[in-house]
Amino acid sequence: MIRIVIADDHKLFRQTLSEVLQTNPAYEVIAQCEDSSEAVDIVLAEKPDITLMDINIAPFSGIEAVKRMTPSRVIGLSMHAHPAYAKKMMKAGAMGYITKNSSKEEIFAGIREVVKGNRFICSEIKDMLSHETLTEAETAPHIGLLTRRELEIAGFISEGLSSKEIAGQLQVALKTIEVHRHNILKKLKLKNASNLVNFMHVNAGFIS
Repeated sequence: MIRIVIADDHKLFRQTLSEVLQTNPAYEVIAQCEDSSEAVDIVLAEKPDITLMDINIAPFSGIEAVKRMTPSRVIGLSMHAHPAYAKKMMKAGAMGYITKNSSKEEIFAGIREVVKGNRFICSEIKDMLSHETLTEAETAPHIGLLTRRELEIAGFISEGLSSKEIAGQLQVALKTIEVHRHNILKKLKLKNASNLVNFMHVNAGFIS
């Protein structure tokens, strides 16, 4: 029997979720509460197998409640279908995150995984994280944005050469190197030479 605590400030939602969970004979809802302080007290005293914790709850947030409950197995439960909330909840110590748009089957699946000690994120958040990752990859600066000359100068900078030294190596005016430096940082969306050195090291395998 998996013992569950539900912490949510909406009474109807708590009751409905409790009824849904208890359609599964493997689950027992041992307590329901409407505020985070009570939830922490119950979890520390009763040590349930799973706590379903809403983020938007008083007197302190579900994220803060999770920190006070750790190492209890908590699944964040929220109306917020945004990866940022899931990340904050997981960082605080939660082992799962389910939105209130999730199906009964997905909630059951999340509980089963977290009981096993695994992490679980509902499909709605996973889809958004995948899209976010793809978008970041598409907009991230790439070494291919640099011209051959800019790539050459970036290489010298990553080796620690000053603009004056690079100008001497390439036999061009110092001002020309400074213009190239500015354009390189602008194209790669980098703030300074230190950032450029790191970027060049990370992308070394893409430089031919």
